[in-house]
Amino acid sequence: MISVERGSSLNTLESYGRDLRNCEAFLKEKNIELHTAKISHLRDYLISLHDRGMKSSSISRHLSALRQFYLFLVSDQIREDNPTSTMERPKSAHSLPKILSEAEVRQLLEEAQRNDSPEGKRLLALLEILYATGLRVSELIGLRYDSISSDGEVLIVRGKGDKERMVPLSSYALKALNAYLKERSTFLNPGQATSKWLFPSYGTSGKLTRQRFGQLLKNLAIQANLDAKKISPHVVRHAFATHLLNHGADLVSLQNMLGHADISTTQIYTHVMKDKLEEAVMKHHPLSKP
Repeated sequence: MISVERGSSLNTLESYGRDLRNCEAFLKEKNIELHTAKISHLRDYLISLHDRGMKSSSISRHLSALRQFYLFLVSDQIREDNPTSTMERPKSAHSLPKILSEAEVRQLLEEAQRNDSPEGKRLLALLEILYATGLRVSELIGLRYDSISSDGEVLIVRGKGDKERMVPLSSYALKALNAYLKERSTFLNPGQATSKWLFPSYGTSGKLTRQRFGQLLKNLAIQANLDAKKISPHVVRHAFATHLLNHGADLVSLQNMLGHADISTTQIYTHVMKDKLEEAVMKHHPLSKP
């Protein structure tokens, strides 16, 4: 249902499936069936996740999976009530995203530019596109070859909920992408004439995996004398958003570029504006002067 009617991504389907199987296993130990569970049983399950040290955001995802499951059972008249309807999401502290400084991003890019091999050009293209657009890693590696617009300056990205958005490329990203495209055939399987993926690979999926890209990025960080534990595709996405706001971008434009459905998700990045606002008040407010 969530695949066909809601267009949920493969990652969402896998996560919900995994969460439901975990709950089912927990309930079976108490001789309770998942489809007949009561609210008290499901609360015990969520408490067990908390006791195991799971983050509030992850527990909320488990609850979302259960809600969708019981909504489906009710809509198909398999049961009359939804036991999750009155269950509240656990409150979570909004932690600030990890970010890279502009100097650290430059170090990464400069290190990537030193490798002139096909693999080096691919990594540079991935990094330049990621930093120029702030795509989710799943969106980046899931780009199709026909995602590039006819003028070659815009990417058509399919994001969460199967929604499409257009994302412009910087001149640096365009240059890196064009250099990579000349080497793209290197990554096709022997005898394979073409691929629908922008970043094909020899693997079973036919495209570069998020795990492999993350590994390549960490190796690049080590070569650039940066802390590899601090580097990930998601951290580069955060850097894109933070640096853009820091240079005057407005929140609504950033929301559209990041593909956030709700602007409240984007507002976490306003932490970077705090120092600038304080500086402006101290510099221009009449009562701030001695």
